Amino acid sequence: MKSIGPVCIVDDDESIRESLDGFFRSLGLAVRTYPSAEADLGRGAEEPPGCLIVDVAMPGMSGLDLQEELLRLGDGTPIVFVSAAASDTMRRRALDRGAISFLSKPFDEEQLLAAQKDATILRAPA
Repeated sequence: MKSIGPVCIVDDDESIRESLDGFFRSLGLAVRTYPSAEADLGRGAEEPPGCLIVDVAMPGMSGLDLQEELLRLGDGTPIVFVSAAASDTMRRRALDRGAISFLSKPFDEEQLLAAQKDATILRAPA
C-alpha cells in the first residue's frame, strides 16, 4: 500500500503535541509536529501530510485561518480540529469548509483515532 503521508499535529501546547506524537507513533504512524499554523505553512518540500490535527486557538494565525489559507493554496489535506473553547459558530465554519471532524478537548483517543482514520480514507491514493 502506498504511503499517505504523516499525521501532522499543529498545536501551540507542547504537552499536547508530545502526547499526540507518542499516541500516533505507538500505532506505527509517521508523525510531524508544529508549534503554530505558520510553522505548518513553512513545511515546504517535506512529504505532504496524510492529515492535519489542528488546534483552533493559537497565538498568531488560528487553526481556522490555517484552514482558509490551505484552501486558498489548493491544499486539500484533510483536517481534524481540536479545541478547548469552541463555539458552535467555529465548529460550523470549520465543517462547512471541509474539516473531517471537530473534537472538543478533552477528547478520548478513540474519537481522535476514528477521525484520523476517516481523514486517511479520504487521502488514500486510488
